[in-house]
Amino acid sequence: MTGYGKAETEFQNKKITVEIKSLNGKQFDVNMRIPSIFRDKEPGIRNKLSQTIERGKVDFTILIDSTAQLPAGKINRNAIEGYYEEIKKIANILNIDEPADWFYLLMRLPDTIKTDATESEENEWGEVEQTIDEALKSFVQFRIQEGKMLEKVFTEKIGNIYTLSQKIEEYESDRIERIKTRMRESFLKSEIAYDENRFEQELIYYIERLDICEEKARLSNHLDYFSETADNDKSQGRKLGFIAQEIGREINTLGSKSNDAGMQKIVVQMKDELEQVKEQILNVL
Repeated sequence: MTGYGKAETEFQNKKITVEIKSLNGKQFDVNMRIPSIFRDKEPGIRNKLSQTIERGKVDFTILIDSTAQLPAGKINRNAIEGYYEEIKKIANILNIDEPADWFYLLMRLPDTIKTDATESEENEWGEVEQTIDEALKSFVQFRIQEGKMLEKVFTEKIGNIYTLSQKIEEYESDRIERIKTRMRESFLKSEIAYDENRFEQELIYYIERLDICEEKARLSNHLDYFSETADNDKSQGRKLGFIAQEIGREINTLGSKSNDAGMQKIVVQMKDELEQVKEQILNVL
């Protein structure tokens, strides 16, 4: 869900820059830095961003630089007088001294400086809105490029896991024979008398518990399902995460049942490939 988009335009001696950055996140969370004259546009901007970005921690910035002389600010006399009267009343009620530097205090309060709205503000907002749309297009294009990279990663890593799972078969038949031989040698070394038929029965039961046919079949199905889901155009990040968890469970079970150094090595390699898949799933919507 990482992404970046930027767009710039010129309007009446002003340079308008819109920048959008996003990082991974389960929900849509946007942090806005926009000029105060456009604060009333914030809900509309949030709605536009959420429809395109959907999820992630988003930093959204609008910068307006002007080379022309800015209009002079005017002191809002009504606001200052109102603040003055209220502060005096509160000081009297609380029986505290009035501020020593009235002017410094009052000029720091909100809305004590005002600028006259220009007739071009609506036209300026129209240009800003177009710039936002261009930044979003750039943002989407960035994600498309990143998506192609992720597709290659998933194809490679899932393919590697499948190939490694097939290599396990090379160890299966020898593994069972080694287990039988090791158990029989242990009994012989201990010089404990045992019933051969009972020993064979227990051996069969033990070997059945080490059978991994079902785990291999489920792992193969999960890998195919992951690839099919990744090819879907709709947002599938959460679903891919769930499938990766199931793949991990089957790999862990293979490891616990392997009882063989060669198979354990393959299991470790599969886990390594899967961890790289999980890291990249965080970048999928």
